[in-house]
Amino acid sequence: QVQLVESGGGLVQAGGSLTLSCAASARTFSSLTMGWFRQAPGKEREFVAAIRRAESTVYADSVKGRFIISRDNAKNTVILQMNSLKPEDTADYYCAADLIGWRASTRQADYNYWGQGTQVTVSS
Repeated sequence: QVQLVESGGGLVQAGGSLTLSCAASARTFSSLTMGWFRQAPGKEREFVAAIRRAESTVYADSVKGRFIISRDNAKNTVILQMNSLKPEDTADYYCAADLIGWRASTRQADYNYWGQGTQVTVSS
């Protein structure tokens, strides 16, 4: 069982930055693929970024060049650094864990564990 707890959400102006953190309770954290997804009001949840156990990364086109995902295996934490935020980045952001550490899937169904989410609001 893996428990995930997100933090760092809040209100920020367009063009600003915000850092999300996800703390995982997993003895095998370093072997997991970790991902971030988001769900805007009235929309389906969508992939944002993922990082494999080997620390290679995958990003959605909408955030490429603006967001950075990283992990600290010593602290069982995955970070999403969000820069140049836009109003369309407003959403609930969810951390997720995939037991298959070699892939960085963009599909929600491939992730085994989910956090409760943290809200990000970007004002124009």
